[in-house]
Amino acid sequence: MHCGASSQAKSSGNQTFAGQRVVSRAVVRPHQARIVTVAAADRPTWYPGATPPKHLDGSLPGDYGFDPLRLGTKPEVLEWFVEAERTNGRWAMAAVAGILFTELIGKPAWFNAGAETSLPLPLNTLVLIEIALFAVLEAKRFSQWQKTREGTNFDPMGMTSDETRLKEVKNGRLAMVAFLGFASQAAVRGLGPIACLKLHLEDPYHNNIYTSQVGTEFTLAVCALSVWPIVIEARKSLGKDDDGGFRPIPF
Repeated sequence: MHCGASSQAKSSGNQTFAGQRVVSRAVVRPHQARIVTVAAADRPTWYPGATPPKHLDGSLPGDYGFDPLRLGTKPEVLEWFVEAERTNGRWAMAAVAGILFTELIGKPAWFNAGAETSLPLPLNTLVLIEIALFAVLEAKRFSQWQKTREGTNFDPMGMTSDETRLKEVKNGRLAMVAFLGFASQAAVRGLGPIACLKLHLEDPYHNNIYTSQVGTEFTLAVCALSVWPIVIEARKSLGKDDDGGFRPIPF
């Protein structure tokens, strides 16, 4: 009897413990799910309600879950893209500042740089020398990055922080878009950004990108980008994304 009672007690103790585990799991799981949902809802995305791809978990500075071509699915490739974006953003910030400064002080337009000044060598020769020099420097930088997986450690003022990294990425992206606009103005108008701004302020309704030679193409591009998120959400609602992943390009 004692053994039977003891075993029964053990059995009921195990059942009670098991029941507590089941109950505790039932309590914890909704709590954890709620935390994950709130974190996902609070995370900024490239449009409201967008589903970021799995390889973009929000840990990178300026990560808004935008990778339409899924170029960063491999971790080692994603690391290089992050470094490449940072480097190109820095070049773009320097270029945009230089373009605006030289035009403000009355120097030749940036797209004619070197063509209206006396040079020790022909311009084509200097361009080839510059390309070769940059190729050597970039190869060395890439080789160093493969070893350390880090960019340059130049930070004399100790400004490295999550906030400054985010600001650098945002300003770099803005500068790259600005340079694209400067290049478009030069190709369409044959003018620099300051000259184009003056023309626009003189007659905003007639001097703008919509009334330029590429106005139709630009309008179609804006419409396509505006409809893009709607198409994505429609496909998600219709269950077209079988893997539940991120399909910004609907094909």
